[in-house]
Formats: sequence, structure tokens, C-alpha cells
Amino acid sequence: MNHNPLCRHFAPRRFPAFQNWFAGIALALMASTSLHADPPAASNTDDHDYRQLIEQLSQTIRSEMEQKQIPSFSIALVANGKVVSSAGFGFQDANKTIPASGKTVYRVGSISKLLTDVALMQLVEQGELDLDHPIQKVLPEFKIADAEHSEKITLRQLTQHRAGIVRESPVGNYFDPTEPTLKATVASLVDTPPVYALGTRTKYSNAGVSVIGLAVEEAAGMSHPEYVQQHVLEPLGMTHTSFERNEALLEHTADGWMWGYDRPAFAAPEFLLGTGPAGNLYSSVEDLAQFSLFVMGQHPEKILEDASLNKMLQPGETSDGKPLPYGIGFRVSDFQGHRRVGHGGAVYGFSTQLEILPDENIAVIAASSLDGTNNWITRICDQALEGMLAVRNDQQLTPPVSTESVPRSRARSLAGVYSSMPGDASRTVTVDWIGDRLLLWKGTFQREIRSRSDTGELVLDDRFGFGTKIRQDNSFLVIDDKTYTRLSDAPPPEIQDEWRDLIGEYGWDHNTLYILERHGRLHALIEWFYYYPLTSVGKDRFAFPDHGLYHGEELIFNRDDSGEITEVIAAQVAFQKREVGTKAGETFKIKRELPVEKLRELADAAKPPHEEGNFRPSDLTELTSLDPSIELDIRYATTDNFMDTVFYQQPRAFAQRPAAEAAVKVHQELAKQNLGLLIYDAYRPWRVTKMFWDATPSEMKNFVANPAQGSRHNRGCALDLTLFDRTTQEVIPMVSGYDEFSARSFPLYPGGTQRERYYRGLLRRAMETAGFQVYEFEWWHFDFDGWQQYRIGNLPFEAIPN
Repeated sequence: MNHNPLCRHFAPRRFPAFQNWFAGIALALMASTSLHADPPAASNTDDHDYRQLIEQLSQTIRSEMEQKQIPSFSIALVANGKVVSSAGFGFQDANKTIPASGKTVYRVGSISKLLTDVALMQLVEQGELDLDHPIQKVLPEFKIADAEHSEKITLRQLTQHRAGIVRESPVGNYFDPTEPTLKATVASLVDTPPVYALGTRTKYSNAGVSVIGLAVEEAAGMSHPEYVQQHVLEPLGMTHTSFERNEALLEHTADGWMWGYDRPAFAAPEFLLGTGPAGNLYSSVEDLAQFSLFVMGQHPEKILEDASLNKMLQPGETSDGKPLPYGIGFRVSDFQGHRRVGHGGAVYGFSTQLEILPDENIAVIAASSLDGTNNWITRICDQALEGMLAVRNDQQLTPPVSTESVPRSRARSLAGVYSSMPGDASRTVTVDWIGDRLLLWKGTFQREIRSRSDTGELVLDDRFGFGTKIRQDNSFLVIDDKTYTRLSDAPPPEIQDEWRDLIGEYGWDHNTLYILERHGRLHALIEWFYYYPLTSVGKDRFAFPDHGLYHGEELIFNRDDSGEITEVIAAQVAFQKREVGTKAGETFKIKRELPVEKLRELADAAKPPHEEGNFRPSDLTELTSLDPSIELDIRYATTDNFMDTVFYQQPRAFAQRPAAEAAVKVHQELAKQNLGLLIYDAYRPWRVTKMFWDATPSEMKNFVANPAQGSRHNRGCALDLTLFDRTTQEVIPMVSGYDEFSARSFPLYPGGTQRERYYRGLLRRAMETAGFQVYEFEWWHFDFDGWQQYRIGNLPFEAIPN
């Protein structure tokens, strides 16, 4: 996955009805029968008829956006000097009032680098800069920790990511929301050591392109944004493109969305990076289509000589003559035997791909307003490029492939831990299911396994891309022809003691670094999606692996005078330790919005919502009457709960009989593993739900039910529970404590230890197999299927018939 992140700020704000918002997009897409915004600008521009391809792409995009929950998407096709089609799908705003179009503006991340490098080449043509002179000839103040290395770095090496310097600058980096100046950003490199010897390794660097931007400023005598605006954007007619925010541009800009493995979408931050020349560009697919015409030599305005442009599109070479992945800024690769040039852009809330076949004079530009979807967009672009080539050659279009969820029974048979080399944690993969999703943890990413609609074959298909084949063979799992053996389902060992206080969250709300343990190795989960195994290289010091975003760089944990971890310096960026949830053994507490007496008064005066319809008669059954070995820790009958208040007069647990009997079966099945169920809460009178809601601050209401709809607890069809060891009677430690109002409570929260996540998953699978569904924000909360058949109840425990 070529994810080159370049911009991500916020205090995380959720749109209260984000699920309804995405559902609305799905309905809009399903109702659409043609391109959802602008009609094709032309459909017969080079004596070829692209209409069938455009309709096929439209169908694919609508289907894929519904499945992957993509808020907005825009695409432009270019052929032989003109825009064949430009269109938008979905809505560019959170309120669903503005349909996306080809003119919708997106943050386009690392595509910024191409505009910066064009500006550089213009100044090279003018003799103001030289690609092969040391950068210090134009920026004498530039240096890194190795002075000799600094003095030899050239602009060419920076454009090709061969300067051996860090990916991110200590100031103004991808994580830094303070919007420092370009000069301050580049100056912060002074204490950073080189990662590799000069010219020996391709090391993608946003910091390096920022140095190019500063060189442009010095040579041009004006700011980088001003120069690019006057000498690149305006001549090419890119009227909806800028390196700077302005009101006219923002009026057309899509709302960006972020997400994580464990959480739904949330609003993306909007700060500009200090590394602006590398990633601050705003643009539309229509404007980038004009840029692609320039790249193919088909734009009426000539802003570079042919020789300079050709130089940008030719891959560089290693010292022994092997091609590099980059020319001057442009990534150069092969597409079905054709030279492909372009770049991806990934920035907070946005993903963009610019794909050009310059020798065929065709291009595709596409963008979405959802983070981390570059490989999905590339799949759409590949379908478009392949289709345009087929039209050119009078060939049939390849039918697109669709997928569907793997049936639950098949998903259960696949769940487990596998290894291609037992005993080697780096060769271990995990398959698990939650709801109707079958997930694979392998290498850097968490992926989703789906079933092809045409053949039933299992493939990876998600926001990260499509295609890897999965096959089950008895106790083996075959992934792209590599065989993995199923391992024992025994609990993982405890984490090494020296790692325990390193585990946790670091950094910002908008970009959180997780340090966790996975299959016996310490891992970093960085930029929401990237799992990297770490290698110890000293006390509190670890190395990133030799692949991915931060290869060649390290993490150094710092402690205060008392020995407590305060921060980690990861790849030269300082991430402060975050306080999350509660310490082990402590109960999470909130600051109540109202005094308890007022909460009781409001609850006593209120009535449950009126419900129409036919309901089953209530049959609340005490769980311990069905199996006395079930353990109870009814927190709301004590003050040991999130409100420090007694709500129940008796420590008892009731559920509607079908739910109670299902839970007992789970408890008895768990006995085979010497485990059992401990109940925290079950049936809950409505008045208690009302008190919870009125007491809880608005930013925490995801963790309590709205009394206006009633809770499934009120219907006697929800259980809060955990596991206990039948021998010791001890509660099994999980990633978070019960009723902890934090992200650690999410059922797929990625942090913690392998052992904690193992037991959390075991509990979830056991309950879901018995007809319960886990609540998306609480690993301990399970709703019984058919809860809709029972009315909201408000009886206190002492009034329930025996």
C-alpha cells in the first residue's frame, strides 16, 4: 500500500448521526441510475466511444461506495487531449445537501510534491537552481546532525527520496497541529541524524520535499504558495487549486472523514502542515485533469520545456544502473506493459490518486473524502485505465468483480491463529469474526475477508484494496499460495514485565500512536492503520522494521525522575503519553451533570416512552436460578460504579427467559476451558437508564442508552458480563475495566496485550454464537437477538414475580 500520509487536527468530534448519514449516502447511491453529479464533459473526444465504460465504472463506484461507506468520490478520465468524463458520487458535505462533482475540492496530500517539483524545474531552466549542486549553495543555513552529509545533499536526491534523511521533521510534521512556518519546519532538522548514507536507499521524506520548497522560495524571491500559484496553477487554468486555504476554495471543499480499526468515522482535522510543499495542496479532479494534460504534453500552455518534463518522468538510477521508483517527483511504474507515472495523496480525511499513461495519452484522477482508501481508489483507476485501453483496441470490457459477506458458519470455521513458521511471531496471522465481518490480521494491516459473488472464493476486499486469495484446507489457511498452519487455541502467555509500562497510547486525539503487544512482540500501531513489529536495540529503545513508512528509524521512550514513562520519540517526533481510562483494579468515575437527588426526582417524575405493537409477555428469569455457579458482581447495587451511587436494592440479575437460557449455555460451554460468566448487570429498570443519561456529560453519551428509545437492558435482553477463572474465582483481565468510558472499551480496540485481546475475543465469540451481539462501544455489553419483541420495563427487582 503506497500510503504517503501528509496532513491529518481536531478534538475528535462525532457527527451524532454519522451512521444515519452514511446510510443516507447508501440510499442515494442505490437510487442513482447515472453519474451522480456532472454529466460526462464529452463522450467521443478521440473517435472512441467511452460511454459503456463510463456506465460500468458508475455501477462499480456506486456499489463499492455503499459497501465501503465512502462519503464522497470524484473521478475524471482524460484521453487524447481532452477530459472524457468528470463526475462525482455521494455528498461533499456532512449534511448531505451538496452532491459531489468533478469540481469538488479535496485535500490531495502528496500530489503536492509534483507541483513543487514542477516549480523547481522551472527555476532550473532559468538557471536559478541546479539539480546536482549541493543544496547548501542555495540554502547555506540548511543542515542536519551530520554536517558532512548535509553539505552533499542535492535537489535531485531530494526529489527522488535518496537523500537519506528522516521522513518527518521534528516540527511541522504530519502529526503537528501548530501550523509552523516552512522555515521553522526545515530548521528543526538540525538535530536529526541521517537515516541512511547518501544515495544508498530510497527513503520517502516529506521533510526532504519541504527543503525543496524552501529552495524554491529562496530562488524565486517569493513564498512557495505564491510562486506555484502564479507560475503553475494560473497558466494551467487550475482555478480550484491552492496551497493555501481561502473562503472561495473552502466553499467547494468536501468534508474529510477519519476512521480506525476499532471506531466509526469521525470528522478529520483541518490544520495545514509545516511541510506544506509536500502535502498542503487543495484541488479538484477536473483541475488535476488539466495538470495531467500538461504532463502528457497536451495542454495549450507550455510551462516547462519538453526536455525538462521528460526528465521528470524518467526513473532515476542507482549507482549500478538499476531504475529507481521515482523520477523528478513522479513515481514511475508499469501498468500492463505501459509506462505509468503519477502519485498518490493521503492526508487527514482524504485519499487521491493521479495515474497517467503518458505514452498512450490517457489518465485517470480520482479522490475520496475518507482517509486510508488509496488502494481502493487505485482499483477504480486501474479498472478505468484497463477499460480505456480496451476501448482503444476494440476489446470487450472486463466485468467487475463484486463480493459479499462470508456466511457466519464459514467464518466460524476459519477463526483462529495460524503461522507459516510456528514459533516465529513474525509469521503469525489471526482470523476472527465480529458480526458479519471476517477479519484477517496479517503483517502491517487488519483486512477484511469476503466471498466473491461469482465463484464463492474468499478474497481480501476492503478500503485497503482487493484481490489477495484466501483458501481453507483442513487445518491450514492458504493466503496467496502460502500455507499457514492452525495453532493451538491456548491462551497466550503473559507479556514480558519490561514491556508492561510501555504499552498504552501516545500523541494526539487526531493521530494516536498505540504501543501494544502482539504474538510475543512489541508493536507500534501508527497513523491509525500501520502495525509495525519493533525490535529492541537497548533499554527503552526500539527499531522500526525494515519496511513501511518509518524504516531505518527508531522509538525512544523517555521517563521522568520517578521512572514513569512520559513520552516516546518515534521517528524524531515526540508523542506524549496519554492517560486513557483507569488503572487496573480502579473503577471509572464520571463527574455527574446533576446531583443524585435531582436525578432521582427527574426519573421518578418521568415515564417510559409509549410503544405500539404486539409484544411477547415479559418472563424475567433470574440467571442464578438456572445455574447457581454463575458469578455476580452487580455494581449498581453498590457504590462501586461510574456514578458512586446505589441504584438497585438487591444484587440480582434477571433476563427474559430465552436470553437467560442462552447465557447459561455459554457459561456451561465455557466450563470446558475452566472459565465461566460473571454478570455485572442484566435487566435494568427504565428509571435507572433515565438517571444514567441525565447524569452523563454529552461527550460520553455513547456509553449510555437514550431513555427516549429505551435500553435493551430495560427489555431484559442485554447482559453486561465478563469471564472468571473457575479455579481461582478471579476475574480475567481484559483490555479495559467494566464501565470504562474510553476507547479501550471498544470491542476491537487494538491496544493492550495479546492475552487480554484473546479473552475479549473468546467472550465475544462465545456470546455471539449463542445469539447475542456485542455493542459497538462496549466489549462487555451483549444484546440478545429478538430484543425488539419485548416492551421496555420499569419494575424494580423486588417487584419481579418469582
